[in-house]
Amino acid sequence: MAVQGGLLFRAGGGLARMCRFKATLPSNMAAAPALKFHTSTVDSYQREKRYSWFNYVLGDWFSRKENERSKIFVIDGNLAVGKTTLGKELADKLGMKYFPEVDVHYFDRFEGDGSPMDKKFSGNVSLEDFYKDPSDPDGHSIRFQMVMFVLRYFQFCEAMNHLISTGQGVILDRSVHSDFVFLEAMYKERYIKKHCYDYYYMVKEEVINRILPPHLVIYLDVPPEEVQKKIEKRGIDMEQDIPLSYLETLDDAYKNDFLKNYSKWSEVLTYDWTNYGDTELILEDINALTYENSPWNKEEDKSLHHRRRVLHDPYRVATWFNIPEYIPEVTVTAVDLIKLREEHKELPGRRFAPGFNPDIGDKVWFKW
Repeated sequence: MAVQGGLLFRAGGGLARMCRFKATLPSNMAAAPALKFHTSTVDSYQREKRYSWFNYVLGDWFSRKENERSKIFVIDGNLAVGKTTLGKELADKLGMKYFPEVDVHYFDRFEGDGSPMDKKFSGNVSLEDFYKDPSDPDGHSIRFQMVMFVLRYFQFCEAMNHLISTGQGVILDRSVHSDFVFLEAMYKERYIKKHCYDYYYMVKEEVINRILPPHLVIYLDVPPEEVQKKIEKRGIDMEQDIPLSYLETLDDAYKNDFLKNYSKWSEVLTYDWTNYGDTELILEDINALTYENSPWNKEEDKSLHHRRRVLHDPYRVATWFNIPEYIPEVTVTAVDLIKLREEHKELPGRRFAPGFNPDIGDKVWFKW
């Protein structure tokens, strides 16, 4: 399998790490095949209940679970504006599932004992390292942003799968659809190079149309100067040196690109959140929405059934990112990649698929 770029998957685990390689791998190191059965649980990467075409034949249809809150809402906005607080409050009031913003340890909770692993298993990046030295010449910024894009993508797949599987609506703190605003800020601040910028958009254009947009985007608008004050007030050390120009570029990219484009197919509600706002007013606005232009309106049970089977299979989703392109900043050798994979398999509960690891007490008799 001659590949120049892609995602590494541990056999049976269905968990991705953003790693690229440029050498031909021996046949016995090829990516593991997709599983034949998929789950329909709340935590969509946990294979507790099997889902196949037979479930659909027996009537496991989205339309039979759907209600007026069977929607995907995204809370978006600049740093430290109050997205998490509002998202949790709305989820509680509307009976929807809240998805917190992803970090580089997103996949760790699906493996072993669920504890965070060494950052070398997550692309060797971290938010702390990014804030510490965003202009690091080794390409840390673009690696970090590519990892975050991939993880946000998988989280959105998880959110879609949850909605289709259960009928329960979801609320996300940011999403993959607005991830590019951070790239724009990095590029303007000269944290990344032009070829890295172009590569990000090449990947984005390849995969973003394979998922549906959110039904609703709630944008919390706070002037960049006030954002900076809020960052200072919440007192997280690594955030204190974020330049105002970075926050201004985020604000500009949100308003002049993301919101304008997504208003074509998603409902958009924008609120001045400088001094926070009235949640009850937002609920009233939500109840008045019609979602007339949403691509979700064109989906039928059969198409959603196929989306469910695909989105729940992380092996299959990962192949969408397998784009041959040599980028020095994000490329590692095949030898290093194989070594990393072997190290990961030696960690507790991570040699085999979840539920099949005797070293952490899994009972494996008669499982299939």
